[in-house]
Amino acid sequence: MQPFEKLGVSKELAEKLKSQGIVTPTPVQEQAIPPLKEGKDLIAQAQTGTGKTFAFLLPILEKVNPGSSEVQAVIITPTRELALQITHEVNKLKNDDTYVLAVYGGQDVAKQANKLDGKAHIVIATPGRLLDHLRRETVSLTNIKHLIIDEADQMLEAGFLPDVQDILDQTGTQRQTMLFSATITQKVQTLAKKILKNPERIKVKEEKVAVSNIKQLLYEITDRAKQDTLLQIMGEHRPFLAVIFCRTKRRAKKLNDALIAKGFESDELHGDLSQAKREKVMKRFREAKIQYLVATDVAARGLDVEGITHVFNYDIPQDPESYIHRIGRTGRAGGKGLAITFAAPKDRSALQQIEKSMGQKIERRSIDHLSPGKRVEDRPVKNKKHRR
Repeated sequence: MQPFEKLGVSKELAEKLKSQGIVTPTPVQEQAIPPLKEGKDLIAQAQTGTGKTFAFLLPILEKVNPGSSEVQAVIITPTRELALQITHEVNKLKNDDTYVLAVYGGQDVAKQANKLDGKAHIVIATPGRLLDHLRRETVSLTNIKHLIIDEADQMLEAGFLPDVQDILDQTGTQRQTMLFSATITQKVQTLAKKILKNPERIKVKEEKVAVSNIKQLLYEITDRAKQDTLLQIMGEHRPFLAVIFCRTKRRAKKLNDALIAKGFESDELHGDLSQAKREKVMKRFREAKIQYLVATDVAARGLDVEGITHVFNYDIPQDPESYIHRIGRTGRAGGKGLAITFAAPKDRSALQQIEKSMGQKIERRSIDHLSPGKRVEDRPVKNKKHRR
């Protein structure tokens, strides 16, 4: 029996997780899934990146009745980006006859209404737009079975409490309610007391990375200049093992192709690969048969390989937790590591959040620091002497 099945997750869902390279439950999943499958309310303190999305999605997907045309589960999130991210995760796990709809601002309300009028079993929404549909009577939450409030602290800090309360007033009382929050503020506690019934309480400690072991550098460049700068840095630094994080599967594939064309021993790791291919890539990386792994965040979840000397944030992560998780792939077991981040002008807000969270500025570097004599085009790339 697989680890997820031991938590009560169906074999079918466990196999879908396995196909995505997700085999071992995270702490929040281990603690949350059993009580949620029992139908209990829940308040969970867990950071982004801890696996909390699957912690509430897996029990919901097991209970959705595709034969009903009613909305059965509503997930409320503070931002449309998060709504889309959760929708993407649901679509990878759901059955073909389970319908999901993301409802958020910036979309045509009438088109959303038409889709809601069809058949949506799970609705993932931002508060304002969901309230808009409730007022238009294009959706009914009277008979929902599951209500999830995700990133509750962020939601309340953004001033959504009145909207959330108005939404709750239009839901039936016979519902299971789940509240997830990175911090349990006084506002979150007050809301929890109002909406939860004898909830299970869990708290997951965030992963602590020994950042002191990791030297961090930042190159402020344009998106167009990233590839040439990366090649130049790699030609100079000669990483033994490096992980290069990209924002999307398409960007990861494109960059990996470019590295191979330059003679680097590289491979890609992302969600489009089969489980067998992913395992093969990881085996080669662990054995240092390839030195460079171009990966997306989802694919690199739980990545723990001894001897990673460099982490490159080719695309800057959008939240501090992901940044810490990424750079923590190096500098492990008391070793030293180097994390190099590229930031385009559009990344300024994300960069400020990361630096504020860490309480320190990342050391800036200019491409002028790089030696022209060590550029990739000028030197052979193969690094055979480092083979283990």
